Amino acid sequence: MLDEGKRSARMASTEQATGPERESRPSPIDVHVGTRIRLRRTLLGMSQERLGEALGLTFQQVQKYERGVNRVGASRLFDLSRVLDVPISFFFDDMPDKLTTSFGVPPGRRSGSYSETQDGFGDDTLNRRETLELVRAYYRITDPALRKRVFDLIKSMGPVES
Repeated sequence: MLDEGKRSARMASTEQATGPERESRPSPIDVHVGTRIRLRRTLLGMSQERLGEALGLTFQQVQKYERGVNRVGASRLFDLSRVLDVPISFFFDDMPDKLTTSFGVPPGRRSGSYSETQDGFGDDTLNRRETLELVRAYYRITDPALRKRVFDLIKSMGPVES
């Protein structure tokens, strides 16, 4: 009985020591969700201010969500999915296996995700500003025939797909 009390006291003091440290750093999942919010907003060419207005928030609050400093609640995630025109699962797509396994979700169990319909990239290609600007510029080409020729040109400049 005495050992149980000592063990409980040690656990409590350990939790107290790590509790504030843990709260001062953003959760890796919150950071991932924030990154996905920023990715979609940027792909749409939307400013933080415009997204904030659509959600009834300030651009500073949007910044905090995008950095993962503030956690996005369920109703806010629902609103974000409507404003950014993506399913809620989009915000959890491409989550590193390290994160999913540490939170009890085995790799490959993320079925029905938005990213499964897209080609996967092992690196950070889709999160680079250069990629986002290229995609936006491409879709600003209003002539479908010209857009197709630009697409074909870019494909011809890369390595041959096997």
